[in-house]
Amino acid sequence: MDRFETGCGDSVNASLDRGGGLIPDSDGVPAFTLRKRRPMPLPILVAVPHAGRHYTADLTARLRHPREAALRLEDRYVDLIAERVAKETGAALLLARAPRAMIDLNRSPDDVDWQMVHGGKPGTRSRMAAGRRARSGLGLVPRRLPGLGELWSEQMSRADLDQRIEMVHQPYHVALAKTLEGMRDRWGAALLIDMHSMPPLGVKSGPDAAADFVIGDRFGAACTARLIAASFDHLEASGAVSAHNRPYAGGYVLDRHGAPFRRISAMQLEICRAAYLDPKLREPGDGLDRIAGIVTGMVRRLADELAGQAGDFLQAAE
Repeated sequence: MDRFETGCGDSVNASLDRGGGLIPDSDGVPAFTLRKRRPMPLPILVAVPHAGRHYTADLTARLRHPREAALRLEDRYVDLIAERVAKETGAALLLARAPRAMIDLNRSPDDVDWQMVHGGKPGTRSRMAAGRRARSGLGLVPRRLPGLGELWSEQMSRADLDQRIEMVHQPYHVALAKTLEGMRDRWGAALLIDMHSMPPLGVKSGPDAAADFVIGDRFGAACTARLIAASFDHLEASGAVSAHNRPYAGGYVLDRHGAPFRRISAMQLEICRAAYLDPKLREPGDGLDRIAGIVTGMVRRLADELAGQAGDFLQAAE
């Protein structure tokens, strides 16, 4: 099978941007945007579920420490890397606009800390007890952060929670699933790169330098070994320090959408904020171009690997 064409100009592939879902109390602001080229030049979707920076007045008023909470909950400006990668390679791009403080798209809708909700857990609904993430303060709606404590000045209503799920969480994951399935149906295989940022894991120099990239695949359950191996091979060749599944193996997004047995692979890519932000980890820094270049090269390498996987499948089906 021929390689997928990456890096095609907009004159060849028209870009199609669509908004989906709605941010509650925002006067019609979409909860996310999905950008695809037509025709799609390769079966890779880059998604950034914690990119959202649209804070409504109501949400900001409820936060005890709105500026610091936003800074720490966001995957700060990692969407700038994702946008460059998509532009250079032709990968589809899914960006959240609803902030993580409103709802975490990488958490199950069942992972609710019911102490945050006025009236507590309903007795007639099927939602399960809060999971580990919710108990730690980082469930479907984040509750607390180390050093900041409780994030909210008051409980939220059940109607508010249900609205966030129905207007933001559900349509985001429907769009994600449909895009991946459409890619798989056209190409024979598809890949989701769920992009995040992480705080520095340690010192950046010496023989034990901390990783700038962590690739998670739910310990092999969400992505084919061939794609994982190609990713680490590219990162090593680029001179980047990387790690596998530790300390981040992936979350709800990979659990829900990674299905190698259906020819849909998913990996979580964590990028150290110190590698592309300024020293205060607040604004884009000098390293952004380098990191975007490394990830762009990785996507191109993975497109070649996907071409091989699709070819293997088509040959087996003949």
